[in-house]
Order: sequence, then structure tokens, then C-alpha cells
Amino acid sequence: MSGADTEAITMPSAAGGAPHVVIIGAGVIGACIATYLQQQGARITLIDRQTPGDDGAASFGNAGSLSSASVVPTPAPGMLRKVPGWLLKEHGPLTIRWSYLPKLLPWLAGFIRAGGDAGHQRRAAAALAALHAPTFEFHSRLARDAGVPELLAPSAYLHVYGSEESYTSAAREWTIRREHGANFEVLDRDALHEAEPDLAPHYVKGVRIKDQGRTLNPGRLVRAYVERVVANGGVLLRAEATDIEASAGRVSAVRTGDGTVEGDAFVLSAGAFSRRLTDRLGLGLPLDTERGYHVTCPEPGITVAHTVMEADCKFVANPMAMGVRFAGMVEMAGVDAPANPRRAEVIRRLARRMYPELRLEGATQWMGHRPSMPDGLPVIGPSPRHENLWLAFGHGHTGMVAGPMTGRIVAGMITGPMPNIDVRPFRADRF
Repeated sequence: MSGADTEAITMPSAAGGAPHVVIIGAGVIGACIATYLQQQGARITLIDRQTPGDDGAASFGNAGSLSSASVVPTPAPGMLRKVPGWLLKEHGPLTIRWSYLPKLLPWLAGFIRAGGDAGHQRRAAAALAALHAPTFEFHSRLARDAGVPELLAPSAYLHVYGSEESYTSAAREWTIRREHGANFEVLDRDALHEAEPDLAPHYVKGVRIKDQGRTLNPGRLVRAYVERVVANGGVLLRAEATDIEASAGRVSAVRTGDGTVEGDAFVLSAGAFSRRLTDRLGLGLPLDTERGYHVTCPEPGITVAHTVMEADCKFVANPMAMGVRFAGMVEMAGVDAPANPRRAEVIRRLARRMYPELRLEGATQWMGHRPSMPDGLPVIGPSPRHENLWLAFGHGHTGMVAGPMTGRIVAGMITGPMPNIDVRPFRADRF
């Protein structure tokens, strides 16, 4: 059923007033859900184990791109053939901590199935296009209402290629983006280096997507959203959600290290850490984490004129308020393993190869968790086993992009009105 024919399940409070919605997770997804629910009159309690937008949060370390053209899911035809080469290269975009492999196998099996389904890439792209299309417009409204419009900027999104072969191999992806409305132009070597003068000379081709956006400080942006929710009467509880109390198909409360929080409706949007709670509820969802790294250079000594995707090594360079951020890499190692400093060092080397005059003095590095589902689509919607619990996680690399529409969808499901979007691809019972 599409958003047009989906009715919200209105959740009145026990006293007949505004429903009290308890949201586990105050990252970009939880912050957007809280904002839209509050606009519909709900009372909000946000629970998070850390300060929203703090340096331990995934939203803090985001690459900052707000690209509506980010519609190509990770599992794709031909992807599996590239994985061995990536794993064998120290600077490859993917690494697996082999001690984690036994736990990862179910996720990998789902990833392989999705990539082997010839029609999945196009179906998933259509779903992501609907989810991502209004990202800059919606974020602009949210940022304005939160008093931080200066944290957003329009930006072209430039993909750069080190060989003609690499560019040609991405033809299917560009066809899919065009089908979903991306407005882009192909740049030859001369045009590419005119557009991005400090880029290394070995790049021979670029594709510039027009009419995109970026955030200049993703952590501060999310913190501003949560601060506005609190200023409007919402509650932020700094605590770790350790369990969800449920019986007879209904959730009654969230247990935390500081006590129990009761409510009328509940949302689980704790990113990669949602898995601990879904497992306790017996939902069996194959959520895992694609651990990502970034390096931020406060005095880069170069100009980055676009949001730039290094297409061969799969990382992004983005100018931000605190310098130029280089973000990317995928490490499959679970949520408990310590950061691997070698992955950040790889980004440093690749960043210098990308921009030879880059100054790395004073650079900071970070590791965080991208919540990832094996088919490349998030889970957004009601729990299959609980009538007053909604799920919103698994957005992978595009949580910041998808945050506003995810917020509107979940708010619409709980209090109405529903946005006109087909939510079936995101249902939890698809696995």
C-alpha cells in the first residue's frame, strides 16, 4: 500500500490527551521523528546513551552530503566479483575483521542474495529515490526552525574517476540516477580540473550532479534539532536503553540504567545498536554495522569546491565549518570491537593522493557505526509483533539524507497524516 492509502494508527494517551511517544535513539533519525511528531501534538521523550551530535554518535561523523541522487543501493549485480580485490588491497574500500566473520555470515548471505537479484537494484533505487528526494528542502526547513540555517549549503556533488575504465564500469549506476531525476554533466579531464583545481592530475573523468546540498556540521545540526524538541517541551533522557517491556503484542515501557520509561507509543531508532533490542524482542532482523572512518583537516591548505566522491576508493571529501572532512571506508567488525587506526591512516594516505597539497597537520580522526541492512534498504514501519512499536533504522550510508522523510513517515504512521510514499519496501517483515 502506498502512503496515499495508508491510514495512521492514532495513539491517544491513557488520559485521552496527546500521545506520549518514547523514542530510543536521538541521532538524525530519532531527532527528525521527534520533530515531526511534536509538530503533530505528541509528547516526546528521547532516550540516548550519549549527547546528540556528540563525537561518539554516527551523526557527528557523517560525511555531510545531502544528495537526493544517492539512490543506488550497495548490493548490486557484479558487486560480489569486486569484493575479493577490495579485501586484498590495504587501501580498498572494504575490510572484514575475520574474527567477526561467523557472526557476519547471515548478513553476508542476505547481501549476496540481494546483489544476485537482477531486479532488486532498480526496485531498491526507486524506494530510495522517494525517501531521499526532498532531503535538502526538508532539512532546510528543519534547520531554519531550529535556528541554524547557516549549517546547510547548496552544493554540486562531483564523482571523480582515475581511469576511463572505472568511469565506464559505473554506467549502470548513472543510468539509474538519471531515471530518478538526477541532473548531471560529464566532465572530461580539462573540465574536471578546471572545476576542482587542487585535485590530483591522475583523475581523468568527472560526473557533476547539480542541485544537491550538504551540511557544514552534521553533529551540530542534529544537536540543534534535539535542542528545539526539548525547548518545545520534549524530554531528553541521557541513559542506555537496556530492554523493552512487552506483553500481549504491546510495549509498555523502556528499561534504562536510570529506571523505566512508560509511554503510549514507542519508536526504536538507535542505529546499529538497535539490534540488541530487536533480538530481545525476538524480531530476528539482520541488522549489522558498516563501520566508517573519517579524517578532518582543520587547516587543509587546499580548496575543495564541491562535495567530491572518490569513485574508485569510495570515500568523500567535503568542505565543512571545521575544515575538510574525508570520510568513507567500510569495516565489518560489529559494534563492540575497538577502532582500527590503520583504516584512518588509509584515508589520510588516499586523501593526500587525491589532493597532493593537502596539509594533514592537526587532523583528527573518528570511527562510527553505519546501521546497515543486507538488502541496502532501511527498516521503517511497525513492528511485526507489537501494535504500538515502530522501527526506524538500517539507513546505511544515507541516514542524514533520509532523516527528514523517515521522520515524516513514522510520525504519519503514529499520528497522521501519512506522506504520499510507498512504504512497502521498508517493512520489517520482508526478511
